[in-house]
Amino acid sequence: MNPYDDEDLNAIREGVRALCAEFDAAYWRRIDEQKGFPEAFVKSLTDAGWLSAMIPTEYGGSGLGLAEASVILEEVNACGGNSGTVHGQMYNMFTLLRHGSEAQKRHYLPKLASGELRLQSMAVTEPTTGTDTTKIKTTAVRQGDKYVINGQKVWISRVQHSDLMILLARTTPLAEVTKKSEGMSIFLVDLREAIGKGLTVQPIANMVNHETNELFFDNLELPADSLIGEEGKGFRYILDGLNAERTLIAAECIGDGRWFIAKASAYARDRVVFGRPIGQNQGVQFPIAEAHIEIEAADLMRWRACQEYDSGQNAGASANMAKYLAAKASWEAANACLQTHGGFGFACEYDVERKFRETRLYQVAPISTNLILSYVAEHLLELPRSF
Repeated sequence: MNPYDDEDLNAIREGVRALCAEFDAAYWRRIDEQKGFPEAFVKSLTDAGWLSAMIPTEYGGSGLGLAEASVILEEVNACGGNSGTVHGQMYNMFTLLRHGSEAQKRHYLPKLASGELRLQSMAVTEPTTGTDTTKIKTTAVRQGDKYVINGQKVWISRVQHSDLMILLARTTPLAEVTKKSEGMSIFLVDLREAIGKGLTVQPIANMVNHETNELFFDNLELPADSLIGEEGKGFRYILDGLNAERTLIAAECIGDGRWFIAKASAYARDRVVFGRPIGQNQGVQFPIAEAHIEIEAADLMRWRACQEYDSGQNAGASANMAKYLAAKASWEAANACLQTHGGFGFACEYDVERKFRETRLYQVAPISTNLILSYVAEHLLELPRSF
């Protein structure tokens, strides 16, 4: 069950819903049609303090936990929006908050809380390694008081709408480490200084209106104090942020699922064919009811992941399972909603096809469902590693 104070969470829900009411379906439809970025929405969400929810109060934030942050993103999607445009700041901030120096936190966190800076991007994935992160080829070589970065990243989101970026690069060659997860380090890159001065950004057109890019590093120079935490420990640091990321994505999928279920139910009640509402037919009812059940079940795992993460426990298993269940449930809800609407589900004015494309992404990103199954098989069921 949800272990959190429902009164507090409901206050968050009401606040986010009130803000989202200012950005109706027509707004999101227009952004999608234009392949644009919802700057007005992001600014409004930032100004209202929702994106600084997890930043401690001493740095200008609200000092809330992962549970509260997950509710914020869930409600954005449940209201018909796309929190994929803002969620990066929520989980990327964890890396800085948990592993950054006090000087780094005091310099950057207040500016992130106020909206003066955005930390929306994290550069990990590479074209030849995918999710095999320990094989990354991007290097960071220490030269005096700077690091020189060379390499390539792909599917890096929101770079064009961010001021800062978390970068994972190898500081010790793979052949020289005892464990393949060692020898990688994380850096905080000031994109305002880097782009055009060793960093080239190439946008990737895709089926979802999701700003994502390929990055090319050619002797990009970073100050030595861009390093976050201890050199060589970056892979472990990144995992902290990834567990938060997966839990937040699960919440977004739950929000999507609830949007689809509400949309399908309303249409099924109102649409009359052969003299009766189509929702009276079990063939229409059952897929919607099944989707509702699965969303509710995924929601329980979301709360478990949040509780573990907020209490300092290892939330890896719960975060992965929450993401798996929620992504699967939201996708099934999307299919039920589209099928319920029939031909009208393909019409842009109903918004179903837009949300259909958006929620499909989470079967693949930020980690594919197959890799979550592999994780569960190996780490929970003690089966042989499959890759």
